[in-house]
Amino acid sequence: MSDDIARPSDQTASTQATVTPPAAPRSSNNVLMTGMGRNVGLVVALVLLCLVGIITAGDTFATGANVLTILRLAAVIGVVSIGMTFVITGGGIDLSVGAMVALASVWATTLATQQLAEDFHWIFMVSTALLVGAACGLVNGLLIAYGKIVPFIATLAMLAAARGLAEIISDRKTQIISVNGFVDFFGGSLIGVPVLVWIFVLVAAAGWVVLNRTTFGRRTFAVGGNAEAARLAGIRVQRHTVALYVLAGLCCGIAAVMLMARTTTGSSTHGQLYELDAIAAVVIGGTLLSGGRGTIVGTVFGVLIFTTLNNVFTLNNLSISAQSVAKGLIIVIAVLLQQRLARTTRH
Repeated sequence: MSDDIARPSDQTASTQATVTPPAAPRSSNNVLMTGMGRNVGLVVALVLLCLVGIITAGDTFATGANVLTILRLAAVIGVVSIGMTFVITGGGIDLSVGAMVALASVWATTLATQQLAEDFHWIFMVSTALLVGAACGLVNGLLIAYGKIVPFIATLAMLAAARGLAEIISDRKTQIISVNGFVDFFGGSLIGVPVLVWIFVLVAAAGWVVLNRTTFGRRTFAVGGNAEAARLAGIRVQRHTVALYVLAGLCCGIAAVMLMARTTTGSSTHGQLYELDAIAAVVIGGTLLSGGRGTIVGTVFGVLIFTTLNNVFTLNNLSISAQSVAKGLIIVIAVLLQQRLARTTRH
């Protein structure tokens, strides 16, 4: 009897134990750790860097021409970084972006390609660069998704193969662009702003919409956060992974076109160390290297911070080695902040 009498009280206790208390409101500290807070931090860092440039380089830094120079230099690596943001958010990595830029630029500036562009339209050169970049990304995606090769190894192999193929096609010579229509269009300006900068703006805007406002973007976050859970939820993880690397390759093709326009050449040396610069900009921007969280706005600010840093160092006649040391310190600090943020959000 005593057991029978005890059961109702036990059930009441268990029922009370299962009642979940309402979630506590977010504190102001947690709000500062959100994407908005990180972006504000990046803006502050960029402003401080600009102040350093004004103080150390004076009028040379604070000119409209220098601002346009910074934006023009940021545009090419910025487009590559947008593609890298998608790959890293999806839980991958791509070490071959620089080599893909080189291969696309060389293939699009061969004598045969330029002759076709002269006979028909310079859009043929653009199409060639885009197709080459997308094809390289497709190979990366297939090797990783269906060949089960680790992204680091697969893209490292593509880095070597694409750079080597670019050297073979160009015979290690710089190919000069003779199609005037191509150079005039991409080397021109619109409302006083270089066309290359407008391309970067359009790619960044499109990337933001795709990542934050489409099913493709939501699937990218899901795959990067937990690929197995995404598969169980009905997402075709392998197909989506391939699409991410094709997108990164397409961005490399666009960057190749921009670099061809800026230098009026195609070369197997184009895109040297772009993979490191792109990964650094993405990490600085707040995208997690482990995947599952990414931000296009943060990546744009990361690119601007690094490009402005290089500009300040150049105007002050500081060595490239010093620039590399500064970049390394910034990357380490950014990763440490990411780890602290991850611990804070877990608690």
